[in-house]
Amino acid sequence: MKKIILLMVVSLIIISVLNVNAQERKKLAQTGMKFLSVSLDPRAAALSDAMTTVQNNSASMLYNPSGMAEMDRLVDYSFGTTRWIADINYIHGTAALNLFDGQYGVIGLSLVAVDYGEFNGTIVANNDDGYIDVGTYKPTAVALGFGYAKALSEKFSVGGNIRFVRQSMGTAIVSVDPSGNAVTKEHKAEVLSFDFGMLYHTGFKSLDFGMTIRNFSKEIKYIDESFQLPLTFKIGLSMNLIDLTEIDKGMHSFLLSVDAAHPRDYPEQISVGAEYTFLNTFSIRGGYTFPTDEQEFNAGVGFRQELSGVNFAIDYSYTPFGIFDNVHRVSVNIGY
Repeated sequence: MKKIILLMVVSLIIISVLNVNAQERKKLAQTGMKFLSVSLDPRAAALSDAMTTVQNNSASMLYNPSGMAEMDRLVDYSFGTTRWIADINYIHGTAALNLFDGQYGVIGLSLVAVDYGEFNGTIVANNDDGYIDVGTYKPTAVALGFGYAKALSEKFSVGGNIRFVRQSMGTAIVSVDPSGNAVTKEHKAEVLSFDFGMLYHTGFKSLDFGMTIRNFSKEIKYIDESFQLPLTFKIGLSMNLIDLTEIDKGMHSFLLSVDAAHPRDYPEQISVGAEYTFLNTFSIRGGYTFPTDEQEFNAGVGFRQELSGVNFAIDYSYTPFGIFDNVHRVSVNIGY
């Protein structure tokens, strides 16, 4: 059984690497639907997205879906908001159901929605200004997903998502008919995307290894131009370093997580995240990603408590974004 699991792990990694390396280099900085690359969970963002081996609740679907298999509760909900740069606002929600204590795996639903705000619309006109106003339009984006994860053994878990992704640039006036009436058209693109992931407990203390492929899909054509989703391949390691000491693990926890990312549309990055937790209740987090142009350091805090069998958590993260607006994220997680 161990040999089979090892073979599966190696096969997944080889296939993933070959798939990523096969992408054309000329596609750098040319992917679309980039809202899929924005980190929404505050805990993950505070750890600089070094989350390939960390999550164990419904929010795992946004990072490594196999992490849901580690869920130790019947139902888990997570929802939150992200105030992104340029007054762009994200909301997200996830929910997971643990079927018969994991015997048949864990299923989940995820939703990501983006509000880009309103923009003034114009069309070319033969006047002094060269245009006329035609009201406003409101671009939107949404990703609705279904996920499944299962622990194949005490050490090895796999998972995947299928998501319906849609982005609309709004309804615009494209011409005027002979009667003088405006002819409108909604500019949109939609596609199915897939995520795959695995998680492996090495057996040495709490050292975990994982990998994930996110945003795999066919090429999309928008009007006359075609593009691909921001496909990303990640591998990661994490460990509670308190396991290497004699310190009481019920009082203290110090998680260190490292991820290496190979995105389709920009060069490789390394992310390092650390989380100190006291009494399994209060957490302080920090993370660093390199190389980046603007976003480097991240920080956050978290509070967790169990009341009458219900696990409640609230998390916050802060990301300074250089010349752009600072990014704030807040989420609430409930499980029972």
